[in-house]
Amino acid sequence: MSPYQNARAKSWAKECTVQKYNSYGRFKIVPVVLLCAAVSSFFFLSPEVVEGEPTAAELLAQVDDNEVYDTITYTGEMIIEYQGRRYEKRFEAVAKENSDSFIEFVNQEDLGTKYLKRSGRLYVYSPDSEQVMLISGHLLKESMMGSDLSYEDTIENNKMSDRYDPTLIGSDTIDGHPAWVLDLAAKKASESYPRRKFWVDKENGDLLHAEFYALSGAKLKEYSLIRADVIHDRRFPVEFEMRDLLRKNSRTLFIMHDVVLDAPVNDSVFSMRNLER
Repeated sequence: MSPYQNARAKSWAKECTVQKYNSYGRFKIVPVVLLCAAVSSFFFLSPEVVEGEPTAAELLAQVDDNEVYDTITYTGEMIIEYQGRRYEKRFEAVAKENSDSFIEFVNQEDLGTKYLKRSGRLYVYSPDSEQVMLISGHLLKESMMGSDLSYEDTIENNKMSDRYDPTLIGSDTIDGHPAWVLDLAAKKASESYPRRKFWVDKENGDLLHAEFYALSGAKLKEYSLIRADVIHDRRFPVEFEMRDLLRKNSRTLFIMHDVVLDAPVNDSVFSMRNLER
């Protein structure tokens, strides 16, 4: 059973239970149960109908279920190729929901550079100047450490379904994988990308490819999934490529190692003291 079929079946089962226990007449329970049984048979015995036409909301919810976490810790790499030159950066990261995150670079060139997101505000500590700087406004859209990802790209962790209205616009194939194509329109004018397009794997719900657009309709960035690992019954993207189309001959490979999801994290990690020490 596909993720979409399973979700619909669970929804109907819940509705049937509510109807059964909310029906006070003895003879009212029987037709409700029979109806629910018939509907359940539809879901479990007619996969071609459900799998063939998932809704846009179901597809986007599957992406959210895979990618949005309560907490995460990992060791990361960014391999940046820009105008014929190659840069490799390594870091350690911890994050909690969409409010707090901490990143410390450990490669020799950037050793000791740290980023802290706390209560929606992003700070950077430079070991050269031994000072903390607040990154805000238009600076959040700037490249992080010379990569194709902006500061906003690296710290966002909230549901796309809360921020965008999806529309299913067709099917496509990405690297041999059949995919549904979603068009996403931002609910708020404050979004960095007023429009996005998602290619969602028909088989497992992976976000295979994404495009990010400006209000003018110009395509700004492209995302391509390279590898997803199964972690706690979800398919989590651990390796992907990002291209900033405003930068010529540029791409960034983002790799996550030793990923731990939804484990307790000490709040002291997200402190100014930890940033400055």
